[in-house]
Amino acid sequence: MNSSTLNAAKKALTITFSAGSILAVSLLSFNAAATSPAHPTDLNSSGHNQNIITSQAFSSSNYQVQDATKMFPAPEIGMVQHILTLPKLDDESNYMVEIQIGQTQMVDCNGGSLSGDLQQHSVQGWGYNYYQVDSITQGPTTMMACFKQAKKEAFVPISTELKIRYDSRLNKVFYLPEGSELRYRVWAVESQFSTSKLMSE
Repeated sequence: MNSSTLNAAKKALTITFSAGSILAVSLLSFNAAATSPAHPTDLNSSGHNQNIITSQAFSSSNYQVQDATKMFPAPEIGMVQHILTLPKLDDESNYMVEIQIGQTQMVDCNGGSLSGDLQQHSVQGWGYNYYQVDSITQGPTTMMACFKQAKKEAFVPISTELKIRYDSRLNKVFYLPEGSELRYRVWAVESQFSTSKLMSE
């Protein structure tokens, strides 16, 4: 093989490898986007890198009546009222809000678990819903020997998961025991509906 033929072969190999690399990177990027929660900049045309939901928390000692949520009960002693405010989006049917309730604890290799009964209530005379967990206790866990593995700080959620439709018309209100945490994030639809069809005989 002469030098010109060899150089042409090297050039072709380089082009083929580069195209394959670009394809691999594109596929990885697509898969990551398809399985991740919506990024705040995807939901807000302003482009600010911040969570679009704002939150407030009030205990019985520092409770302040908010005009938008004045119909909801004030938090009782030992409870905290969490208020999530959702800004209006163009097509809210394409979004959902995921809620996690739990505590930050020091855990070993068994991970830990928490138990809590998440209930939905309605404000009498208004029909507005809110969510409440009266108590959170330690749940069952595995009994693996962790030997000398150091404990680490981690968020431990209760077993109940909650996903609610994105609806900016009314704030989302939760009542949780003091010492617990409420976490939230927004999910966005990234595909269209497909139809299941009867197979032809």
